Amino acid sequence: MEKLLHIIYFTAALFMLVGCADNSIEEPTTDSLENDSVLESTEEDTIETDGNISTSELVESDTDAANDITLEESVNNDLESTSSENSDLNANDKEDIETLSQYSSEQIEYARVWLKLGPNQEVDELSVQHIPAGTPLMPDDDIDVSYPEDVIQLRGSRIVDGIVTYSGNGDGTINVYNIPYRWYGGFSRPDNVSAGEIREEMEDIIKNTEVVYVEPGNDERIIELINILNVY
Repeated sequence: MEKLLHIIYFTAALFMLVGCADNSIEEPTTDSLENDSVLESTEEDTIETDGNISTSELVESDTDAANDITLEESVNNDLESTSSENSDLNANDKEDIETLSQYSSEQIEYARVWLKLGPNQEVDELSVQHIPAGTPLMPDDDIDVSYPEDVIQLRGSRIVDGIVTYSGNGDGTINVYNIPYRWYGGFSRPDNVSAGEIREEMEDIIKNTEVVYVEPGNDERIIELINILNVY
């Protein structure tokens, strides 16, 4: 009987030990599961966040590169536009500035001769008349003294402006004929002056032409005179 009791006690103790062992292995609680879920979610968010940062950085890098190209193109366009505007401005300035290259050599010659020999430089108009060889010095008189060569006669619109009669030598010099603006002051030959005396005076003018070198002169003043030329 005593032996049977020992067996019963031993068996009961064994069952108690097994029960304690089972109780020590705890089933996952709701809090534990939630914590694990939060951890996993945090890790996934971290991975996703890292991915987003990487993508953002790439986008920003591409944007910066695009902005740099756009800025460079903008600067280049501004420079080209400025250069074009300056070119247009320079072209307009050149058009506004008159140069002697715009005029003929004859026009330049007339202006230079007047600038050199014209009695009055403040003329309103500068008339140019070409007189062929053989033309009488004084067409209104019967004295047959004529020009031995083609000559050019420059005169202003007023008597006070004076007159210049010359022929060119083609070397920068001219032959100047000392012809008066008006013979006899615009009147008929005085009775006390014979035709012979007038002839002698005219022949003296032909024989004693003066050779004069004509300087280039000031371009601006030359152009001013060219602009008031009236060529017959």
